[in-house]
Order: sequence, then C-alpha cells, then structure tokens
Amino acid sequence: MTRLEDRRSRFDEIDARVVAWMHRIGHRLDRLAIGLVFVWFGLLKVLGFKSATSVIAETVYLGSPEVTVRLLGLWELAIGVCLIAPGLARIGVALLAIRLPGTLLALALKAELCWTDTFPVPTIQGQYLIKDAILFFAAMIIGGTLRTTARERFD
Repeated sequence: MTRLEDRRSRFDEIDARVVAWMHRIGHRLDRLAIGLVFVWFGLLKVLGFKSATSVIAETVYLGSPEVTVRLLGLWELAIGVCLIAPGLARIGVALLAIRLPGTLLALALKAELCWTDTFPVPTIQGQYLIKDAILFFAAMIIGGTLRTTARERFD
C-alpha cells in the first residue's frame, strides 16, 4: 500500500467513526436544541416580552395581537416540550407543521414588515420568521426518522 493509500485509508476510518458518532447522537441533540429554542422563545412570549411573532399575530387575526402572541407562546412551549420529551416528538412535529402556515403567510402578506426595500434583505422580523421555517424543516428530519430512531432508542 502506498503512503497516499494509507493516508486515505486512515482518513476513511476516521471519517466513518465521526459519521457514526454524529448518527448516534445527532438526532437527539437536534431534538433537544430545537425543543429548547421553542421552550425559551415560547416562555418569553407567555411572560409578555416583545418578539417578532407579533407579525404572525397580525397576520392570522385570532384576536388582539397581545393575546395571540401569548397563545403562540403557549403553542411554542408545547412544541418544545414535545420535542424534548421521549415519545412525544410526533406531536411536536405535528404542532410545528400546524404553525408553519402562519409563518409563511406572514412572510408573504406582511412583506412591508418582513423585508427591507432591498429584496431579498429581511428585517429583524423577517429573519425571525425565516428562522422559524428553518426550524420546521430541521424538525421534518426528526419526524422522518422517528420509526428508525425508535428502534435505536432515540425516540
């Protein structure tokens, strides 16, 4: 075996170990991190701290924005708890999927609040909503592996 082939073989071995380690803990950490973000931000809304979610509250018209933001905060708390708690990830992903249309509607219907005059530069509110959409797509990965990961003790 040449030196180059030996180095490549060692690299492949290390790469395989790193990938196996990420596979072992990646979904669990993904669920925990996303769950903690939703618990944290949801709790802030419930406690009355201002957030960019008021854009969603003004878009979905479930009542006054103050009440709607707190309801969205409770919804986010539920999403976070379900993603963190073993066995409830399916419910968390479903709750997140129900919330996603409000996020996407706000980006489209409240464009003046979500985008600067220079498209595609988002405002702070737009950045927050884009982050919400990305979290949903990351949660789809979690949802897509629930049957597999349950056998591997990730769920």
